[in-house]
Amino acid sequence: MFVSGDPTILHADVDSFYASVEQRDNPALRGRPVMVGSGVVLAASYEAKVLGISTPIGMAVARRTCPGAVVVPPRMSAYSEASKALFQVFAQTSPFVEGLSIDEAFLEVGGLRRISGSPSQIATSLRRDVLESVGLPISVGVARTKFLAKVASSVAKPDGLLVVPVDSELDFLHPLAVERLWGVGGVTAAKLRERGITTVRQVAHLPEKDLVEILGQAAGRHIHALSHNRDPRPVQVRRRRSMGAQRALGRGSQSIQALETDLVGLVDGLGRRLRAADRTCQTVTLRIRFDDYMRVTRSHTLPRSTAHTKAILAAARELLAKAMPMIQRRGITLVGVTLSGLGDVGPVQLELPVPTFSALTVDMAVDRVRDKFGSSAITRAVLLGRNQGLSVPLLPD
Repeated sequence: MFVSGDPTILHADVDSFYASVEQRDNPALRGRPVMVGSGVVLAASYEAKVLGISTPIGMAVARRTCPGAVVVPPRMSAYSEASKALFQVFAQTSPFVEGLSIDEAFLEVGGLRRISGSPSQIATSLRRDVLESVGLPISVGVARTKFLAKVASSVAKPDGLLVVPVDSELDFLHPLAVERLWGVGGVTAAKLRERGITTVRQVAHLPEKDLVEILGQAAGRHIHALSHNRDPRPVQVRRRRSMGAQRALGRGSQSIQALETDLVGLVDGLGRRLRAADRTCQTVTLRIRFDDYMRVTRSHTLPRSTAHTKAILAAARELLAKAMPMIQRRGITLVGVTLSGLGDVGPVQLELPVPTFSALTVDMAVDRVRDKFGSSAITRAVLLGRNQGLSVPLLPD
């Protein structure tokens, strides 16, 4: 794969997206600490972050930490509209946009110099255009690799622009904390810090084999490469490789029946999204966050690709049943489902046996009724009268 020798990759990321939308829409909130959420803080403004608020954190703890903060209930439809407007600006800036989430993306601008100017000029224009068209502050990092561009945008926050020249890449990268390396979370960072490794420079000075011994082969090689800014991945315009949904549960014990009902709601929505995008999936992954905010995932690969809700739900229920002993011991604050191994629906359907195809046809008929009369026009009996929680805005499927 080819990666330009110039810093032509932009990583654009809206600052505190949910909170920034709230401050945009309500001038009285500007300059004040704002927390978005109910039982759990989903987002915090920078004014709240400097007072010690981080996500995810329970709202009760957050109120004690920052008693002067304004708590705002989430408005997912507003965030979804803001995301659509944001990506319209991205698309007007470059034909090569790789979305990472609803509020961030990579843009390749190497071929636009004659049309739009240098990468730094394009980044400056992008920030201005987002502020004028969407009304949101956005930080942009410009670098030769995707990894370094993302680090640069993070360092530039809030509301900043940082260009990393090619001849200064390691001077910029090496003094940073190990947590800045893409893929270094709390567990990995703890393993490194136990050995006195706290900066990217120290990681880079370790032989790769030593990192492999500490972190395992895949993680060791990955982190060693990034510490030297070796990242050959180009910006790719591609269809979604997975889709998921999750539900925050708050604290307190959850019965298996209640969790299964939440699972039904998640899978029902995912099945509808899958069929609307003319996709199928082959792997179902259950995601769990415990009371201590540690996370685990469990996956099941189906014998054949499908877009049939019943088959996906059966796999998800099996995963939940196997995870229940852990949940009962450690509690649960979030449950999620991710579908991966996505493929196009047409060729797969031709291989499906008649009964499965018939069941899928019923699913599609239900989808059409919901599209015409609303999502609640037809629902599963177990979901009747039940609050399905927040509908989190997503990138297009």
